Amino acid sequence: MCDGKKSAPRVAVIGTGAIGSALVHRLLGGGYDVTVWNRTESRATELVAAGALPARSVREAVSSSALVFLTLKDYAAVEQCLTQLDMDLSGQTIVGMYTGTGSEARLAAQRVTTLGAQYIDAGIQASPEMIGTGAATILYSGSRHAFEQHKTTLELLSRPRFVGETPEAAAVWDLALFGVWYDAQLGLLRALDAAREAGIDVVEFSHTASTQLGHVVTAVSATVSEMQQATYPPGPADLTEHLAVVRHLIELRSGRRLGDGGLPEVAARIEALIADGRGDEGLTATVG
Repeated sequence: MCDGKKSAPRVAVIGTGAIGSALVHRLLGGGYDVTVWNRTESRATELVAAGALPARSVREAVSSSALVFLTLKDYAAVEQCLTQLDMDLSGQTIVGMYTGTGSEARLAAQRVTTLGAQYIDAGIQASPEMIGTGAATILYSGSRHAFEQHKTTLELLSRPRFVGETPEAAAVWDLALFGVWYDAQLGLLRALDAAREAGIDVVEFSHTASTQLGHVVTAVSATVSEMQQATYPPGPADLTEHLAVVRHLIELRSGRRLGDGGLPEVAARIEALIADGRGDEGLTATVG
């Protein structure tokens, strides 16, 4: 925790949507002087009433603070703000808090460092109401020095996790985690849709689906070990057996609203591995 306003750096929050507002409230509660700017000025009114200092421009907000959070919806909004900065930012740190790609993180870092500042990219694995609680995790990458310098402030917001010194590490980590959820959730929806169309009781089916998802979770450590060691034991099935099931799934999912989940590409990869004499390996070999 901070020791009060005198020991805390001045902080600016650019963008006062749900996440930005949550950050401002948490920082104000921690004794920080917080400057805010939002493109639609009225959306910052409540934060100003709570004690935040309003800025008339992005330039003014950034100039006022040693630490700047860009809590914006996407890289396009980040880019619009960064193009308004044409001054020396030496000694300052810019934190990009938006959901974006690795290439976008690199572009933001390039722009910020050109101006003399340190850049940290952030991946937010938390909802607005979780900010400031132990349930929130925010991933950071980029300047390790800046991360360590502002770690006390970052700890006010979440459990901060530094995941790499390349600017894109947090963005890739963040998106990959979202991908795990989307793949699992959409896979479940495809299965429920197929079961329902076949006249199967989806509630009864869901119990067996939960068990199947549990097998994936239980095998995470073993899967990682196989990738790291580049050894792919067949486990319950080898690639020739997997290929037969994947082909059946392609047929089952053909023409459905949620598509086939990319299974034709998976089948093609398995076929190539079998043709290369690796049919006795397990499914992890597809990424080997």
